[in-house]
Amino acid sequence: MSAPTTAGPPPRITVEGDPQRPTPRRRSRPHRRTWRQAFRRDWQLYSLAVLPLLFFLIFRYLPMLGNVIAFRRFQPGGSIFGEYWVGLRYVRMFLSDPSFWNVFTNTLILGTLTLVVVFPLPIVLALLLNEVRTRQLKRFVQSVSYLPHFLSIVIVAAMVMQLLSVDGTMNQIVRLIGEDPIPFLQRPEWFRAIYVSSEVWQTVGWGTILYLAALTTIDENLYEAARIDGANRWRQTWHVTLPGIRPTMVTLLILNIGTFMAVGFEKILLLYNPLTYPTADVISTYLFRMAFQSSNFSYAAAIGLFEAVIGLTLVLSANAISRRTVGTSLW
Repeated sequence: MSAPTTAGPPPRITVEGDPQRPTPRRRSRPHRRTWRQAFRRDWQLYSLAVLPLLFFLIFRYLPMLGNVIAFRRFQPGGSIFGEYWVGLRYVRMFLSDPSFWNVFTNTLILGTLTLVVVFPLPIVLALLLNEVRTRQLKRFVQSVSYLPHFLSIVIVAAMVMQLLSVDGTMNQIVRLIGEDPIPFLQRPEWFRAIYVSSEVWQTVGWGTILYLAALTTIDENLYEAARIDGANRWRQTWHVTLPGIRPTMVTLLILNIGTFMAVGFEKILLLYNPLTYPTADVISTYLFRMAFQSSNFSYAAAIGLFEAVIGLTLVLSANAISRRTVGTSLW
């Protein structure tokens, strides 16, 4: 006969409120440091931000107080904030000034041409350089395309004047083909092409740096998967490369839209003349003449404030549209 088996005690069923039921441990919340503790710990890092903050405070934010002279009558030598309040007088002046609307139209045209022509070219150049497999050739093309960015705008303007003068290189070529020399810099119809061409030559190479850096972050496994699926180089560029650098493209596009109205002030000021005012005069050069040649600082401040409001509106609109359409934005 087998020995009788003894069964163990039945499992204890615990109910709510049972004093023998084990209580679960509460998870300790992570201790959140205060800003004072964070500053004491990383004060060396925070100290690096002092000079940039002072720069923006002194040269960006404090000058904003001067916008008040757009609504006050300002005279050189008087109060820095104007003599007395005139309200929207200067705003109504430039809104009813036909010459202002002429320069406003020129600004829109030059800004649009710069955005449409100059913005996509760094992307194209970066994609082409990314396909170059010879390292020496790639470095040579990069160096040649980057160098114009480091030239002073004064030097660039002098080179353009030298090339396009009546006795310059371009007109020597024109003479060789049996045509009369063309005064390019005195013809209003030529100014926009001259300005955009000089912008392309000076800025496109430098603009490729960010795109080349963005191309290095794309996962090579995506290209391998695309090749396995039978995608050629064009399809890989369209479906892998461009989506990979899309955040960089959108960010730079928003920034360019923000500077849409402040188109090339220094270069235009150096290249234009009274003969090319019909197509070359923009808002920034117009308010420069109003302020420093006509000494009408309040009128110029009203125009500058109008330009700044339009720029801020463009940035906010572009950022909101980008966030809703492609999911990428500055903030």
